[in-house]
Amino acid sequence: MNIAPLILFASLLLPLHSSAEEHQNSNPNGGDTIVFTTLGRSRYEFDIFALSTTHPPSISGEIRITDGESVNFNGYFPSPSPALISLLPDAALIQPGDSSPLHLIYVTERNGTSSIYYDLLHGGDPDSKSKRRSMLEAQSRVQIQLLTNADNRSGNTVNSFKDKPSLSGEFLVYVSTHENSGEPRTSWTAVYSTELRTGLTRRLTPSGIADFSPALSPSGNLTAVASYGERGWTGEVEELSTDIYVFSTRDGTQRVKVVEHGGWPCWVDESTLYFHRRSDDGWISVFRAIIPESGALSTESVNIQRVTPPGVHAFTPATSPNNHDFIAVATRRPGSDYRHVELFDLRRSEFTELTRLVAPESHHLNPFLSPDGSRVGYHSCRGQANGKRSPLLFLENIQTTTSDLSLFRIDGSFPSFSPAGDRIAYVRMPGVYVVKPDGSGRREVYDGMAFSTAWDPVRPGRVYTSSGPTFATERTEVDIISIDVDAIDKSSSVRRLTTNGKNNAFPWPSPDGKLIVFRSGRSGHKNLYLMDAEKGETGGLWKLTEGAWTDTMCSWSPDGEWIAFSSDRESPGSGSYELFLIHPNGTGLRKLIQSSTGGRINHPIFSPDSKSIVFTSDYAGISAEPISNPHHYQPYGDIFTVKLDGSNLRRLTHNSYEDGTPAWAPRFIDPNDVVLRRKNDSSCAFEDCHWLNKNPTTLKGQKISC
Repeated sequence: MNIAPLILFASLLLPLHSSAEEHQNSNPNGGDTIVFTTLGRSRYEFDIFALSTTHPPSISGEIRITDGESVNFNGYFPSPSPALISLLPDAALIQPGDSSPLHLIYVTERNGTSSIYYDLLHGGDPDSKSKRRSMLEAQSRVQIQLLTNADNRSGNTVNSFKDKPSLSGEFLVYVSTHENSGEPRTSWTAVYSTELRTGLTRRLTPSGIADFSPALSPSGNLTAVASYGERGWTGEVEELSTDIYVFSTRDGTQRVKVVEHGGWPCWVDESTLYFHRRSDDGWISVFRAIIPESGALSTESVNIQRVTPPGVHAFTPATSPNNHDFIAVATRRPGSDYRHVELFDLRRSEFTELTRLVAPESHHLNPFLSPDGSRVGYHSCRGQANGKRSPLLFLENIQTTTSDLSLFRIDGSFPSFSPAGDRIAYVRMPGVYVVKPDGSGRREVYDGMAFSTAWDPVRPGRVYTSSGPTFATERTEVDIISIDVDAIDKSSSVRRLTTNGKNNAFPWPSPDGKLIVFRSGRSGHKNLYLMDAEKGETGGLWKLTEGAWTDTMCSWSPDGEWIAFSSDRESPGSGSYELFLIHPNGTGLRKLIQSSTGGRINHPIFSPDSKSIVFTSDYAGISAEPISNPHHYQPYGDIFTVKLDGSNLRRLTHNSYEDGTPAWAPRFIDPNDVVLRRKNDSSCAFEDCHWLNKNPTTLKGQKISC
């Protein structure tokens, strides 16, 4: 008899204490829309999978636990507590005759926001004769949203990134970014504890401190985190130099630093921690910290031992309570482009490969073990072969705090809107494309390598872009071109407006269509210039800024009064960029905002009424350990807006990715996902952290057990 899947859904309104930020509509057409890009994110398609640790890995033995909706990651197998069971809509859902209900807590990004879900499934025993390839085929699934973005004091929506959930009896412990740190370039990431029955939420991280990757001890009494402490984040984008701190899960007190330089902690018992860090020999390895059961606790009293050998990067370790036989780790082996999950035998010091034998050309991230150690979970891209695929979204709606602002992640880079808002230009590197906001009519209008796009405000169908490589030196051949996107003859649709090839980039036309502002390295430094929009530099060229620094990423306000740009002029060559404004005649230069010393503010774009600017920045620091994610060049960018007088700075995005190249639409777009109708699209086409490709020279003749 066929039994249709039963899916029950419930939502708990667990408050996150923060006030909603005020938004004033800057679009005269009613409502604002901002779009931005996130490197690789539209291809993730993450689901949570599991394999047995007691049976040889096989394709048939891998089960997909989550439901194929959106992106699901960073799972946790809880020991179901009475508080967790009390959330079920029907206690009878815990079936006495079913010895294998599967409980999973995980992070999901469905409905345009980050949240934490609890799934209860039946029929998920990987050892049973009736094991199923996908838990979607289970007879029942109960799905409960444990956290929402509702503020119980105001009723307003509060955005935040949530991560690394775990359960301690009555309390859910997790990371959230809903509280502003109050300081530029300082992470908002902190650890919180929410009582499941009441929704009462307590911050466990001290004010002014950021904590990452929390882990509970088996008793739940202690929490370990990776943290910079009072030092704060200094811009690291690879393996972080965080330390390991331990504190009371009850209230965050008795906080002590126990390990210098370590990340992603996990407990095996009340006095033993595992963590990862880069070793002196250059390999990222797993270490063990043995904490004394009595006496003063400090970094000097903790015994540190290396666990995994050189010759392979091993990181994001996972343990199960009182299991001193093995741990689970993610690895990157020399010669492999893929991240895989393996077991490491603590007694024999040997690896046992798991996921490479199931899906060798897929990335598998952030393993976690069931309480009895019989099952290892992880997240991986579901793809075509793994069952249900999510539709590829051209515009993914991201939840905002007000109904008159819609926010979208676009499947492309450097988007810009036509003056009427009826078309969007963007780049794929290579290639420049034009498409309607509903995802239809997509066409490639230029097949070369290009970056940045801007529409001409008076000449219909003309798009300006930079033709050439990105992140290049002043002397690299990059030129400004104009593209007639409506030309019948594609071969005659492109005109080159600069001719010297000295890194001419980021063109933006004046609102009357007469001039273009752009950056150029022709003087030996990247400064801003103006040129004739129709004839290019042969029709007139004027220097707007001059100096031994970099002025770049410029845009012109719709009212013609201001040009916004990013510049390192206050610390040339440091990589620190601030946001400046200047009048087109070269007067009125002023700094609008700075992301502290060493920070970055890039890609400023004006609102339609010229009163605000949207930009990307590290103003909110970093939100997670970069090694826990796929590749991002700069895993810290969020989208912000600010008024031209420097007031009303607002953070729009909360995640651990690199959000960038925003655009402000001339008209409001309803906050609904837009599916990109494209056949044979490559899902899962993202890369692992590039810096994990760096393998230190191994000792001659050294053997790695596996």
